[in-house]
Amino acid sequence: MDAHQVNRVRAKLALFVADVFASVPRKDQRAKGDCYLRGLMLDGRRKSVQAMASRLPDGNEQNLQQFVNQSTWDPVPVQRRIAERMLPLIDPTAWVIDDVSVPKEGRMSVAVAPQYCGALGKRANCQVAVSVHAATDTASCPLQWRLFLPRQWASDTDRRTTTRIPAEVTHREKWRLALDMLDTLAAWGMRPPVLVADAAYGANAHLRAALADRQLTYVLAVRADVTAHPFDAKPHAPNRNGAIGCWPQPRYRHRAPSVAALAADLRQEAFTTLTWRQGSRGALRSRFAAVRVRPAGKAVERPIRAAASAEQGWWDGILPDCWLLVEWPADSEAPSEYWLSNLPADTPIADLVRLAKTRWRIEHDYRELKHGLGLDHFEGRSWPGWHHHVTLVTAAHAFLTEQRLAPKVPTPASPSTTSSTLSRTS
Repeated sequence: MDAHQVNRVRAKLALFVADVFASVPRKDQRAKGDCYLRGLMLDGRRKSVQAMASRLPDGNEQNLQQFVNQSTWDPVPVQRRIAERMLPLIDPTAWVIDDVSVPKEGRMSVAVAPQYCGALGKRANCQVAVSVHAATDTASCPLQWRLFLPRQWASDTDRRTTTRIPAEVTHREKWRLALDMLDTLAAWGMRPPVLVADAAYGANAHLRAALADRQLTYVLAVRADVTAHPFDAKPHAPNRNGAIGCWPQPRYRHRAPSVAALAADLRQEAFTTLTWRQGSRGALRSRFAAVRVRPAGKAVERPIRAAASAEQGWWDGILPDCWLLVEWPADSEAPSEYWLSNLPADTPIADLVRLAKTRWRIEHDYRELKHGLGLDHFEGRSWPGWHHHVTLVTAAHAFLTEQRLAPKVPTPASPSTTSSTLSRTS
C-alpha cells in the first residue's frame, strides 16, 4: 500500500487497533501498535524498524524499537482476538500446520542454529517457526506461532539470558509445538474442521495418534516409504508351542508394504481425473485414487497395543483403517504425492482431494507475510521481540484480509472490548 491508501483506511485501522490491542494497557503503546502496523503495510522493500520509521510522518525509531523489543505487553491476548475476528470471517475449510524459516547470520539471534532452511532449500544458519493457519481457497490467517528452540539452546545459559528466553521454554520437537498450539486454541474454544500438513508432519505416527486422541480429523501428506497394510489384511496368531507359556499375540502374516508399493498395485481404473480449483492459468486437475489401508509400524502399534491391553487384557492385532489418497499425474511414471486421512469411510474422493490441496493457500500467504509485510525482516535478537513482531505482522495481515474480504462488514464484537475502551482509544 502507498501512503495515500494507508491514509484512506486510517479510521478503520484505528478501530481495528482499538479492538485487537484492547488488552495492551497503555494508550501510548496502542498508538505505537497503530504506527507499527502502518509501517508494515506501507510500500518498501525493508520492514525493519529503522526503515519503517523513516517512511512514516510520525515514525520515531527509538519509540518503535522500545515497543517491539523492550515493552512488556503480552502478545497472546492479541493473537487470541485476531483469531476471534478472523475465524468467522474466513470460515475455514481446514487448518494448516506449517513452518517457515528465516536465514540469519551469527549465533546470537534467538533460536538461530544450523538446520534445514526451507527458504534456501538446504541446511543453513536460520530460525524456524511452526504455525497454525485457518485457510480456504480465498484467504488464510495465522492463528498461532511457536519459535522452534534447537536442542543446543536448551542448556546454553548465556545465550538464553541474553535473548531473554523464559525459563520454562525448552527444546520441543516441531510436531509437539503444533500440538501445543492446537491445545491453546482448543482452550479458547476453537477447533479445526480438518487439519492439513505436509509430509514432515504427516509421516510422524506419534502426531497422527495424538490428533486422533484429540478427536481431530486430518488429511496429512506422507512420504512414499510410510508403510501400511491393505485394508483386507488379517492378523494371524501363530500356533502355541508347548503346553505352558503365554498365547502368541495376533500379528500380520506379511511385512507391511510402503504406500508407494500399494499405489503401484492399484489398477488404472482406480484412478479418477479430478479438478480441485481454478488456478491463474486454468483448471488444476490430476488423477487420484483413494483406498482404505491400515497404517503400520512400531510407532503406530505400540500405543494401540498398550491401550487395548490396559482396557481388556489382550489385543486382537487389528490396526485401525484410514484413507490413503494417491496422486498419479497422467504424464508421470510414478505417483507424485500420498496422503493419509482419518475422515469417515464415506467421504467423497473429491473432498479428500480438495482438502489435501489446501496447503497452496498458506504458501501464497507466506509470500505476502514475508515479502510484503516483513515477517522475515525483524532485526532484533530477543525472544519477546520476535513474538511481538510476528504478532504485529499477523495483525497487519488480518487487517488487510478483512478489507479485501468484507470491507463494509463489521466484525464480531470483542468480549474484552467495551465502548469505554473504544472511546478512550479513538
